[in-house]
Parts: sequence; C-alpha cells; structure tokens
Amino acid sequence: MGTTPSQLGKDLLSEYQRYSELLSKEDRNLTSVPMEKVLSLPELKSNPFRKRICHVFSTSDMKDGSLTFEDFLDLLSAFSDSATLEIKSHYAFRIFDFDDDGTLDGGDLEKLVNCLTGETEDTRLTPEEMRQLISNILEESDIDKDGTVNLSEFQHVISRSPDFISSFKIVL
Repeated sequence: MGTTPSQLGKDLLSEYQRYSELLSKEDRNLTSVPMEKVLSLPELKSNPFRKRICHVFSTSDMKDGSLTFEDFLDLLSAFSDSATLEIKSHYAFRIFDFDDDGTLDGGDLEKLVNCLTGETEDTRLTPEEMRQLISNILEESDIDKDGTVNLSEFQHVISRSPDFISSFKIVL
C-alpha cells in the first residue's frame, strides 16, 4: 500500500518544520542551513560520517556543507527505508569517497576505517594492521585489480551484504 497524497503532504510539512527549526530567527532569510546547524541534529550528532554526509548532499557553490531544503529532502530520501539498494549504495560510495575522485583508494579506505574505529590511541589501528586491512578490503572488492574500488565494485560487494539496506538509514 502506497503513501497517500494527504500523508505525503503531512510528511513534507513535518520535514519542512524540522528544517526550519535549524534556522535561527536571524537566519530565516538564508536559502540554506549551515552545516554546523545540520550537525546539531541528534540523529547525525554521533554519526562518524556526519560531515561527509553534509558535503555529499550539499549543492552549495561554496562547498561548505550547507543544505537547502531540497538537499535536506534528498538526504532524508536516501537514508529512508523506502530508498532502493542502488540509491543507498550510490550515496554510501560518495560518502566514503573522501577525495571525491570517483574511486575508493587506500587513502579513502584508511579514512573510512578511522571514522569507524575512532582516532584515539586506544582505538586506532597500527600502521601494519591498517595496511593489512586495506589489502584485505581491496583483495575482496577490487575486481579489476586496479588498486581501487569503483562504484560498480562497491555495489557488487554491498549486494552481498543483506544488512546494508536496513542499516543505512537516518530517522528524523
């Protein structure tokens, strides 16, 4: 059973109200919410990729991670339960592609691991552990053996991970 137009309108209004709450009274004339305000959302506050999420969904010419209402809706849509595996994996790939070059290379994978493990002395991997982990990831994922993981290879790996689609979400 699909969403009714009435329910869709209520959902949209609810999301607009949530977006508007991020703007302070003096910011009401802005066309986008600054990244710092978006990062204050409880649902993003503890996400290790929160800044990357803002940068990936931001259409700002200033590349500052600020979000227009349309950007905010795109973010919510990609992280919703109704988003397809293809959409979720596309945005996950972009979030993990820290240097925005269209591939996940050793540098991207190292940043990805550090985001997941934390970068404190207690949680950081040793250089040897990191080298081995990146080598293992590339061995499993790099089908064409070019030393990087492209979107197609990433989506192939994700397609074998049944928990991905249910875990790649943010509920506001």
